[in-house]
Amino acid sequence: MGTGPGAGLAPDPGSGTGAGPASSPGSGTDPGADPSAAGRSGRGTRGQLGPVGLVVAGALSVQFGAAVAVLLMDEVGPTGVVTLRLVLAALVMFAVCRPRLRGHSRADWGTVIAFGLAMGGMNILFYQAVDRIPLGPAVTLEVLGPLALSVIVSRRLVNLVWAALALAGVFLLSGMFPGLGGGGVDGLDPVGAAYALGAGAMWAAYIVFSARTGRRFPQADGLALAFGVAAVLSLPFGIAGAGTLLADPVVIGLGLAVALMSSVLPYTLELLALRRLPASTFAVMMSLEPAVACLAGFLVLRQALSVTDALAIALVIAASVGAVRTQTGRTERPKRTKRAGRNTEKEGAAGAEPSAP
Repeated sequence: MGTGPGAGLAPDPGSGTGAGPASSPGSGTDPGADPSAAGRSGRGTRGQLGPVGLVVAGALSVQFGAAVAVLLMDEVGPTGVVTLRLVLAALVMFAVCRPRLRGHSRADWGTVIAFGLAMGGMNILFYQAVDRIPLGPAVTLEVLGPLALSVIVSRRLVNLVWAALALAGVFLLSGMFPGLGGGGVDGLDPVGAAYALGAGAMWAAYIVFSARTGRRFPQADGLALAFGVAAVLSLPFGIAGAGTLLADPVVIGLGLAVALMSSVLPYTLELLALRRLPASTFAVMMSLEPAVACLAGFLVLRQALSVTDALAIALVIAASVGAVRTQTGRTERPKRTKRAGRNTEKEGAAGAEPSAP
């Protein structure tokens, strides 16, 4: 489930964080290459491993945090887990960021409230889903929201291919074809699947309002305020579902672990990674979260998948990666064209020397 500044499969075209990878892995074999350049290339390649590791660590933190949350549901239910996660994460974010409450326009507050509502709705629906269906399929269905957003934003014919791949994966997961073994003998719980799809729609809204909030608020102030809105939204559901159990010290400790693993830690890791990693690479790696969710579900919750389920999840991952690459490739080509145009103008100016008298 997406958390943090770049959590999403439809990156904002203006969100690029710098140049791409420094060099191709095989580019150091030219015998005529400059040794100093090769050294710089090697350092650039190693430099990419750091932010990639941060993204992987963030994804592991999110999904294993979700697995711990599933275990906690036996005590306080899905709404109790959501409330603990969002309230405790909001307290941590407010303590760290200390967002300014004054000096914002009505439009600013409208944007951050919409962002918080999308965040809260996404979490409430997602935890209702994983209370009914395995973690891996739940995240896979949730990813369809950002995937649909990416396809709509791109408006290219090739994205119909990615949409078809994703739909094929959903059909396999749904168990509509019992002869293929998808979704187990009984298939996925339809209510759980509907909750996961709803969480995906909220994730798409989260991406849209996350970008708008980032443009209106400095640093992470908008995110902290959105956590506050989401916490207030979840509080009545949590109190109604878990009651006084929310005050149990052991439950609070586990809830804090979920909040840190699923919200605070991955946001911090992703923010650090985005400073040194191209947004396109980051988005593609986010497409792999269903696979990480399957791993967490298997190791922590003992949720094994059939071969057909694994194939279905692989189809959705492939569709997500393809949609992201199509979108980012479209936004990067005009930039390269503009740079080439500027270089041509410079060369032309340099070559236009005055004639001798």
